[in-house]
Amino acid sequence: MPYQPMTLAELAGHLSAAADDEYRWRMIAEFLEEYRHEPPDVRASLLVTEPDSTGDERWDVFLAALAEHLAARDHHAGPSWADGRRLARFWFPFNTPAARVDAIVHAPAAFRGRGVFVAPQELEVA
Repeated sequence: MPYQPMTLAELAGHLSAAADDEYRWRMIAEFLEEYRHEPPDVRASLLVTEPDSTGDERWDVFLAALAEHLAARDHHAGPSWADGRRLARFWFPFNTPAARVDAIVHAPAAFRGRGVFVAPQELEVA
C-alpha cells in the first residue's frame, strides 16, 4: 500500500484512543511533520474532513484551531466545520507558570480566539 499522509480526521482518532497527553503530542508532532512535507494542494485536503469527536471538548477545539492555523499559513480559509468551535473556559495544554505566560503572549490567533493557549514552538514541527 502506498504512503498516505495522516489527515486531521485520522489524527482525531489517535487523540481519542490515546491513554495520555504525551502520546497525543507525539501524534500531533507526527501529523505536523507529515503535513509539512506535502505540497500545498495535498495539505489543504488533509484538513477538509470534519474529525469525529475525541471525547474531550478541549482536544476537539484544539483540532479546529490547528486546522484554521495551518490553512491560514497556506493562505487559505479554514474548513467550515471548524467555525464556532470555542471553549467557554481557557485551556493551557502546557500548564506551568512559564508556559502559561509564553502562551498568553504568543499563542497563534486561531488558538487564542478559541480559548486554547499554546505557545508557537509547540507547533513548530510544521
